[in-house]
Amino acid sequence: MGRILIVLCLLLVACQSGVPTGVGQPAGEIVDLRSGQALTAQALVERLAGAPRVIVGEQHDNPDHHQVQLWLLQALAQRRVQGSLLLEMLTPQQQAAVDQLRARSPGQWPADLPAALAWQPGWDWNLYGPIVRYALAQPYPLLAANLDGPEVRRLYKEAPTLSGGRSTAEAVKAPLLAQIAQSHCGLLPESQMPAMLAVQQHRDRRMAERLMTAPTPAMLFAGGYHARLDLGVPVHLEDLGARPPAVVLMLAEKGESVAAASADYVWYTAVRPVQDYCASMRQ
Repeated sequence: MGRILIVLCLLLVACQSGVPTGVGQPAGEIVDLRSGQALTAQALVERLAGAPRVIVGEQHDNPDHHQVQLWLLQALAQRRVQGSLLLEMLTPQQQAAVDQLRARSPGQWPADLPAALAWQPGWDWNLYGPIVRYALAQPYPLLAANLDGPEVRRLYKEAPTLSGGRSTAEAVKAPLLAQIAQSHCGLLPESQMPAMLAVQQHRDRRMAERLMTAPTPAMLFAGGYHARLDLGVPVHLEDLGARPPAVVLMLAEKGESVAAASADYVWYTAVRPVQDYCASMRQ
């Protein structure tokens, strides 16, 4: 009876503080890209549970992807003890605030959690808030994986050459340049492209460095291109000598093409209305 009361009290505190206590299994189709085999969500969790490092690539504005991420964290917690969670959305300047909140119980958190974290408005708190709240209440560290603003500005002006032959190969840089041009709606001046590529790759290198030093098993949530096996953080892990390689799960909408070269697994979620971000940029 006493144990039941304790569990009920813990659940009550979690609910009052807005910490998610359980997320239903998200819908979608999961494929092992090496074999082409369809997997259940539970089978995917079994495979990811044994990996020291997992990278989950997301579409930042897709709510289904964030639901999958939260579900994965909770499902994996039933299989093994999580070592750490890293987020592209957090910078080193925010780490102290994150650590201070983790040292307090959820019931002691401030009402305006985004303000307490100096959460950047570019990341929709409605999408990321449930993940952050859940992670802050866990015993494992929540870690910043991105660059700070001043670092980005320095890199934009003059970026040091990256070490390693894998990440600096043309086969990596050329597709990244094409993606940068596309993501900026073709409006980025050609003269700025090298600097933008340098920032992109140094972001990937920072995430790789953080992932290598994070307590394992470690999981990183980042944008799809950062997660790609052939272009993103994994090629920097290879240059840094990380072993074994990270396992990559890509989240994508049905109808998108995800190749085996870019991920180990893909979780296809429902198609959502296309947001034309370029329309406002062209005005």
